[in-house]
Amino acid sequence: MSRLGPIAPEDMSDEQRVVFDGITGGDRQKGGDPSEFLNDEGALRGPFNAMLRSPELGDITQEMGACVRYRTIIPGPLRELAILVCGRHWRANYEWYAHAKIARREGLSDDVINGIMDEQEPSDPDHKTVYQFAYKLNKTGRTDDELYARTHDLLGERGVFELTVLIGYYATVSNILNVFQVPIPEGEPLPFPD
Repeated sequence: MSRLGPIAPEDMSDEQRVVFDGITGGDRQKGGDPSEFLNDEGALRGPFNAMLRSPELGDITQEMGACVRYRTIIPGPLRELAILVCGRHWRANYEWYAHAKIARREGLSDDVINGIMDEQEPSDPDHKTVYQFAYKLNKTGRTDDELYARTHDLLGERGVFELTVLIGYYATVSNILNVFQVPIPEGEPLPFPD
């Protein structure tokens, strides 16, 4: 059961409406299905509902999310792979639920997705590099020189920076989802039953 109830658009303050409009009218609108971030009544779901509780910080947070998801140089399959590693590490049910679907749309196979759930490294060299980078950064807060060099060879300096920020952002999102016990839609299997 969620610790936060939804806020209907008509009940939002002006500051909350700025956050809502940034989420529903920005990059996310161009990037896919609105059901990814709106419930059947038109209120925000997932981590976005929590972001309304502190509109200034919520708006900055959602804008960072839009940037790391839609305006990064990291290819979609690698981006989603890193997000799933974060969701798996933090055992964030909603993050896994939402991004496993997105990962499939971006071209990640069920074998790769299921492997991440089982904490198994992918065999594809690019997938393996991003998996190891995200896994190590989540586990230790660091990467060694060899892994950094491989990631730099794959994504360049800008890509390493963007991947690092993406991992930090989705760690934050995972914590938001877990603290506020954001549920996945009814009837869906729970990725991380406790």
